[in-house]
Amino acid sequence: MSTPSSTRWLSSGQQKVWRAWLDAVARIDSHLDEVLRPFGLDLGEYEILVRLSEAPERRMRMSDLADAARQSRSRLTHTVARMEKKGLLNRVPCANDRRGVIAILTDEGFGLLETAAPAHVDSVREVLVDVVDPADFEALGRAMNAVNQVAD
Repeated sequence: MSTPSSTRWLSSGQQKVWRAWLDAVARIDSHLDEVLRPFGLDLGEYEILVRLSEAPERRMRMSDLADAARQSRSRLTHTVARMEKKGLLNRVPCANDRRGVIAILTDEGFGLLETAAPAHVDSVREVLVDVVDPADFEALGRAMNAVNQVAD
């Protein structure tokens, strides 16, 4: 653990970039949630629908889905239960592991994803892609890939 005397404090410029990042992430998430609200979804639910739609047979083990959707297993369980009540997905026991559970995207869930996707993609463009210079967007991608390479 760092002590105050050994801490490498952020420079003024680094602090500005860090705070701009935090503000932008909050703004982006808020905007994306707002656009998805009329579809009865939030960004976390939308991500679950996307991940399931891209999985073979539109099904994933819950633990893998939690990792893919960047949610804790506990949070995912609550979100999936809510989505299951809406008919967007089903959960079934894993055939080869009695402790495992598989989430399966329903036709209704896939249909909702197809309906919401154009508005979501437009909102991603509106809040990020189209407001950032293409070279800066590529640099952002490189920066985020570097962050994602850091081991937990």
